[in-house]
Amino acid sequence: MRGNKMLQFVILAIVLVVGGYAVFQSLFQTTEVMKAGDKPPDFQLLGLDGTAHDLAEYRGKPLIVNFWGTFCPPCRDEMPAFQTVYDKWKDKGVQLVGINLSEDELSVKSFARQVGAQFPILIDRNKQTEKKYGLKQYPTTFFITADGKIQDIAIGGPMSESDIESHIEKLMRAKS
Repeated sequence: MRGNKMLQFVILAIVLVVGGYAVFQSLFQTTEVMKAGDKPPDFQLLGLDGTAHDLAEYRGKPLIVNFWGTFCPPCRDEMPAFQTVYDKWKDKGVQLVGINLSEDELSVKSFARQVGAQFPILIDRNKQTEKKYGLKQYPTTFFITADGKIQDIAIGGPMSESDIESHIEKLMRAKS
C-alpha cells in the first residue's frame, strides 16, 4: 500500500515537471518576429498540387505569402478577395502563395475548392514555417519585394480587395 502511494507521488512529480516545462516553453520561448526590411526565411512545403514548393522559386517576382487556416473566420473571409486580386495581378508578375497551418489535406482541398482558390496552397504540416516566420496571430500576410525583402506585414484580417491592392501597388512600385 505504501509503495503504491510512493509510485503515485513519483508519477505526479514527473507529470508536474514535464507539464511545467511545456508551459514555460510555450509562454517564454522567444521566436524572432519578422519585420519590414527582413529577408524572409526559406521554406520547402508540399502543395495541394502534389509538388514541393520553396521560396527560391519566387525570387525576382513580387510575392504575397498568406498564412491561414480554415478554423480562422477572418482567414476564410479574406480568401475570395485574395483570389480576385490575384486574378487581376498574376499576369503582371505578382505571385501569391497560401500557407495552411497544419490542417489535414482533405479539409484544405475542400475549402480551396469551395472558395475557388486557384493560387498555390501549401501545407505547413509540422508548423516549422509558421515558427520561422514568428506568427502570433492569424491570418498573417507577408508582402515580399522582387529583390526578396519583406516590405509589409498585415496581421489580422480580413483584408479587403482594396487593402490587398494597395499593398500590391506598393510592391510594384518597388519593382520598378
